[in-house]
Formats: sequence, structure tokens, C-alpha cells
Amino acid sequence: MADRALAPIFDSRGAASRAIRTPKTAQLVAHNLRRMIIDGELKDGDHLPHEAELMEHYSVSRPTLREAVRVLESERLVEVRRGSRSGARVCVPGPEIVARPASLLLELSGATVADVFVAREAIEPDAARILATEGTEEDFDELERIVDEDIPAAFASDNLAAGTSAFHLRIVQLSGNATLAIIAGMLHEITERHTGAVLFETRADKERYESSYKLEIRSCRRLIKLLRARDADGVFAHWQKHMVNARLSLLEGREDVQVRDILD
Repeated sequence: MADRALAPIFDSRGAASRAIRTPKTAQLVAHNLRRMIIDGELKDGDHLPHEAELMEHYSVSRPTLREAVRVLESERLVEVRRGSRSGARVCVPGPEIVARPASLLLELSGATVADVFVAREAIEPDAARILATEGTEEDFDELERIVDEDIPAAFASDNLAAGTSAFHLRIVQLSGNATLAIIAGMLHEITERHTGAVLFETRADKERYESSYKLEIRSCRRLIKLLRARDADGVFAHWQKHMVNARLSLLEGREDVQVRDILD
């Protein structure tokens, strides 16, 4: 049988540039520890075993182990306190770990606050609809507590934006969709800061400021009522309308404000 030519991908020319690289031992150790964190075997606040134990367990040298720990530290999965005898501490990251880089990318791209509000508008109504079908009574109780206690307290302390923004973010988090929750967390600081700036300007008009507060409370209570009724379509329609109205109100005359202007 005649020899067949090798397929192009196996051509010896340039093979070195496509050679499979064996992961370094430190990367393999880091991968194993990372998987333990992801699987919950190592929890937030736990300390990694002492160096000697890890070196024996993985059969690696101290420099290799320390390189593996530095990899995890660069990923914000562990915190190393120099001079501490307790070892590296596990830090399970939240949305804040990607919020700042994402905000920087938005600043560099020249994104406007309007872009961010439109994105949030695309997220929250769907998350609320998921919550209507998947949420528990305890979830709805938590949202009601925010409306009954946190938002009024925020209003009383002239920080209404913090209270209302927390309610919006919690809707997405309680939906149980991790991807939507991470995206919402990334946008949270931008929307809260912009909302706070707008409300600060309106505080001089006491009647208008109190009207905004009452409308927000009324709409949130309506949402919770629909959630408890498990009316997914009603929840979506109501919260979509709420988000559109909020965007139009908060962006009126500010459509061209850029994210960098908010975060500076």
C-alpha cells in the first residue's frame, strides 16, 4: 500500500510551533486547588494546608508550590498575607472581581450611561420572570423587607439610590441565574452612581423627590404581589415598563453622559 501524505495539520513543516505543551507542575497543582474551591471542598475563609503538607501531598518542591499559590492569588481565589503562619486564605470572589475591569472597558470604549441602562433593561425583566416561577416565598419575603425597611431607611438618610439599586440587583441575584447575576453586578456601581447623582439634583425639589420615592415603593410592591401570584408574564410586563420609565426619567437631558464621567 502506497504511503499517504500527511494531512496539512500533521505536516512536519512548522510542527514545532504547534507542538502540544505539557502544563507545568505548578499549573497542575493550581488547577487541582482551583477545582476544590469551585466544587466547595475549600470554602470562603478556609485556609490552605501548610506548605509542608501540600508539598508532601503533591510531591512538589517549595518553589513549585509557591508558584501555584501565586497563580491562584492572581485569580483572586486566595489571599496571602506575608508573614502569616496560617497560610493562604480562600477568597470566593463576587461580581466585584469583574466589575472594575468591565467598567474600565466601558470607559475605554466610550460607552454612555444610556448603554448601561438599556443593558440593565434587557436583564432585569427576564430575571424577574424567572424569579416568578423559580423563586421561594423566602425570596419574596426578602424583597418585601427591602421595600419595607431598607429603601425607607435609604430615603431618610438621603441615599435613596443605594436602597433602590440594591432592590434591583437582588431581583437578579434571587432569580438563581448566575450569569445574569454577574452581569447585573458588573453594572450595579454605574447605575447606582448615576441614579444617586440625578436624585441629588432633584432633592432641592422636595415634592418631586418624595414623589419619585413613593412611585418606586408602589411599583416594587406591585412587583412583589405579582411574584407571589406566580404571574410570570405579568411580572415581566410590569418590570419592563418600570425599567423603561426609570431609564427615561434618569436619562432625560443626560443621554450623552459617558461611563467615565460617572466613575471619575
